[in-house]
Amino acid sequence: MCGIVGCVGYSNALEFLLAGLRRLEYRGYDSAGIALAHMERAEAIHVRKTAGRIDRLVSLIEAHPISGNIGIAHTRWATHGGATDRNAHPHLGGDGEVAVVHNGVIENCDSLRTRLEGLGYTFRSETDTEVIAHLIAQLLREAHLDPQEVVAKGYTPLVQVIQSALSQLRGTWGLAILFRDYPGIIVGARLGSPLIVGTGNGANFLASDASALVGVADNVVFLSDNEIALITGEWVRVYHRDQGRVQPDFRRLDMSASDVDTGGFAHFMLKEIYEQPEALKNAMRGRIDLDVASAKFGGLNLSPQQLRQVERIVLTGCGTSWHAGLVGEYQIEAIARIPVEVEYASELRYRNPPLHRNTILFAITQSGETADTLAALRELKRKGYPTLAICNVVGSTIAQEADGGIYLHAGPEIGVASTKAFTSQCLVLALLALYFGRLRDLSFEAGTRIIEKLRELPNLVARALECDEKVRRIADRFYQCRNFLYLGRQFNFPTALEGALKLKEISYIHAEGYPAAEMKHGPIALVDEQTPSVFLLPQGHVYEKVLANMQEIKARGGPIIAVVEEGDQEAWRIADEIIEVPAVDDFLQPIVFIIPLQLLAYHIAVARGCDVDKPRNLAKSVTVE
Repeated sequence: MCGIVGCVGYSNALEFLLAGLRRLEYRGYDSAGIALAHMERAEAIHVRKTAGRIDRLVSLIEAHPISGNIGIAHTRWATHGGATDRNAHPHLGGDGEVAVVHNGVIENCDSLRTRLEGLGYTFRSETDTEVIAHLIAQLLREAHLDPQEVVAKGYTPLVQVIQSALSQLRGTWGLAILFRDYPGIIVGARLGSPLIVGTGNGANFLASDASALVGVADNVVFLSDNEIALITGEWVRVYHRDQGRVQPDFRRLDMSASDVDTGGFAHFMLKEIYEQPEALKNAMRGRIDLDVASAKFGGLNLSPQQLRQVERIVLTGCGTSWHAGLVGEYQIEAIARIPVEVEYASELRYRNPPLHRNTILFAITQSGETADTLAALRELKRKGYPTLAICNVVGSTIAQEADGGIYLHAGPEIGVASTKAFTSQCLVLALLALYFGRLRDLSFEAGTRIIEKLRELPNLVARALECDEKVRRIADRFYQCRNFLYLGRQFNFPTALEGALKLKEISYIHAEGYPAAEMKHGPIALVDEQTPSVFLLPQGHVYEKVLANMQEIKARGGPIIAVVEEGDQEAWRIADEIIEVPAVDDFLQPIVFIIPLQLLAYHIAVARGCDVDKPRNLAKSVTVE
């Protein structure tokens, strides 16, 4: 959601901060701002902020220039208070001695605001963040700190003030704090919202996402909950609320500039659709063991003997990740014969479902920061169930808190509408189905056959991408329609849900996914000549049933777009438009059949003039409930 960038000692801090904010645009935002100062002298902190896009902030700075070599910046996604200039971050505390940017939500902000107003503080915004700024300013005044003495003591008194302020907050935060009277330091703090410290090129950095640090930071450390980072131009120190000073575990930043630019594609989403064959190869790399006809994973942190005892699997996630979980349910139950429940994370965190003692949880998430998924994982972990993550972001909160897990290795996904993360999640779940199946009753021959099909998958997806131009022409025909139905059966029911979600997310067209047979139990009332139905029609034991559903739509004048296997002859007699994809085994069909649906959503959104990579009201990483 919101984005944070900060730097200390960088020669052109303003240039870096603006570039960092642009790298974080994909997370979703409605306002932006910057606070700058000079490390060499204590003077006023200069703030520029505005509602709207970063280009508007740039124009504001051009009209009212600022400079400095230490600063923090922010893109905001509104929670407390609307998207206005006043509510944009950074927020100043006291008489300007503190500047704060904040990701997260402070739940007790109203009571803190009332107390601070009683002490004479004037609030200029509706945000919970301004409460933090004034609170820190008040505690600094109460501490009567001498700046020279604070520096001489390695800023330890400043750490104590920040810890005191955080102890009074209830909620979640990723914070970057700049001080007027301590001009050479930024303080970062984290609880429930990601924060990364980077080092390199004679400067040090802070960000909420590693993509903002590409090209400037060589090494990064992902802060854990309840940690505070002190960052100067020469050093980084990390303190934990309960453990005192801790040694940060810096790692090489394994991300290149090509990962965070469009690479010649018109949009990140289109680039990421086309990256799927390579992403699938990466998800499989090193995870297939031909000698035992099974999959292998290095990070589950549970022995085969322990996993052999699992009698029920719970898959949880939100949005696209939940759809991947539905695919996983079909895959695991079909191949491993283990009962699977798929739960919306936002519901699971508040439910108290009866679970067998030999139950295991997989939390599925692209970002590793989704608040509802994290809360669901924590709840089941609290109850003593093993918790594992299927995640794309190394060092993310869920990756840190789960007992073990599997990284997707899909690479950065910048477009808000998930594409390559979905197919990679489905592939990892197929590998898990193979692994659990071989622990139980799946034969060596059957495991070998599944591996053969898995290894063919990247090439099949590459062939499916050849439908792009045909899909674009279909999009040009139907982009003005206001409603779509997506219909599939068995493994492709989740594909229908995901295809409908993609269209809703980026084109703002109402779309619904249903099992094809359920169409006549209500949705058929929506059918008319302006409501296309997108059918997923692979060969198989329900092929004739879905053909009959298509006939029912046709009889009522509804346009039909059918996604079929290459060489299908029957569907041509009924459908208005046909999209062909390679034939693939049923347990992998969602990974191939989703390709034309992703492209259809993309081309319709482009035809409608939508901002494909930054759809309205949406954020890439939803870190609030």
